Amino acid sequence: MAMLSFERKYRVRGGTLIGGDLFDFWVGPFYVGFFGITTAFFAVLGTVMIMWGAAMGPTWNPWQINIAPPDISNGLKMAPMMAGGLWQIITVCALGAFVSWALREVEICRKLGMGLHVPIAFGFAIFAYFTLQVIRPVLMGSWGHAFPYGIYSHLDWVSNTGYQYLHFHYNPAHMIAATLFFATTLSLSLHGALVLSATNPGNGQVVKSPEHEDTFFRDVIGYSVGTLGIHRLGLFLALAAVWFSALCIVISGPFWTRGWPEWWGWWLNMPIWGH
Repeated sequence: MAMLSFERKYRVRGGTLIGGDLFDFWVGPFYVGFFGITTAFFAVLGTVMIMWGAAMGPTWNPWQINIAPPDISNGLKMAPMMAGGLWQIITVCALGAFVSWALREVEICRKLGMGLHVPIAFGFAIFAYFTLQVIRPVLMGSWGHAFPYGIYSHLDWVSNTGYQYLHFHYNPAHMIAATLFFATTLSLSLHGALVLSATNPGNGQVVKSPEHEDTFFRDVIGYSVGTLGIHRLGLFLALAAVWFSALCIVISGPFWTRGWPEWWGWWLNMPIWGH
């Protein structure tokens, strides 16, 4: 189906959450709506704030630009602009842009008469960011525990936070999250490889159907989740990975302050080892 005829079929009125027909408009092939406007506003304002912060800093090197949160001693108060206040404004803009984009996705889903899987999945990503920049710092009593905006500075924050708890990969929620990320990649790569092999046969061979795909996995592992099931499984694995990623950091500090290897003492002290 040509793109223009596709647009004519699905460019329908209604489905808006705010503003009704007043904000039910498009720019070219892109639906805007009320939340498209707020997305653009927060994204532009946040970007301008980052550029302004870079202009106030010592370098324009994109690897070394750093917009840091307030000092830990500042607690949860508003900070002076160049002492963390800029970071606070950028964080508000980021959350405003992310949530606006998710609500715009909701409106598009309502227009198309489809489920809300896409905005819900994006909502998990927003939740992970919100956990790092708001929930964990609030639980620890200071915005200074959030990560800075910058490439090298962010990597330094990740490294330093990990070393605060010795071996961070001993964090059980981190273990589960990493396993789920790899499982997501494996399951969807197997799915993609199977689809490509079925729809791109060799010379002289016919294009295979989903029944052939199901038969392949039943022969190899004894079970096929099916064409719809693999997408549901991929969504579940991905969202679970994000959920445990947020969990692994929010419990580090607010609920566990020692090195993560110590947490596994309960396992070593179980009676089955004959202590």
